[in-house]
Amino acid sequence: MSDPILRESLYTQPGHLLRRAQQISASIFHDEIGSQVTPMQYAVLCVLLDNPGIDQVSVAGLAAIDTSTAASVATRLEEKGLLSRRVDPANRRQRILALTDQGRDLLLALNDSIGRLHQRIFEKFSPQEEARFMELLQKLVDVNNHQSRAPLTTAKNPISNKV
Repeated sequence: MSDPILRESLYTQPGHLLRRAQQISASIFHDEIGSQVTPMQYAVLCVLLDNPGIDQVSVAGLAAIDTSTAASVATRLEEKGLLSRRVDPANRRQRILALTDQGRDLLLALNDSIGRLHQRIFEKFSPQEEARFMELLQKLVDVNNHQSRAPLTTAKNPISNKV
C-alpha cells in the first residue's frame, strides 16, 4: 500500500525528471568532451563567442549563472589560456572578458563533440518529438526564468549554432 503522504511518485515529479535529465546530459557531455572544459565553462565560452569583449557581470547574466560563479569560471578559463580578462577602464571594479585564439580554436574543435552529444541525447526521438520537446523545454525555461537564482538577463534565444 502506498504512503498517503506521497501524492505523486518520485519518478513522475518534474523536478526529479529534470534533475535526472541534467545528470544524463552532463554525463554525455563528459563522455564527448572529456576534461577539456566543464558544461558551465563551455557555456561561458559560447557567450563570449557571441558577445566578444563584454563584462563579467553580463557574461553571468547571459550564461544564467551567479556572478561569483562566473568570476571563478572566468579565472579557471583564463588559467587555461581560453579567455583574457582586463579591468574595465570605465568601471575599475569590473572585468572585460574576451576569447583568446586558443579559446576560439577549442570551441571550433568541440563542434563535432557537441553534435554527437546532441545526437546521443535525442537518438530515440523522432525529429518531430525532438522539435516538440525542445519547444516545450524552451517554454518551461522562459516562463520560469524569473524564479531562477541566476535568471537569464536577455531575451536572446540561448540555442545557437554559431561555432
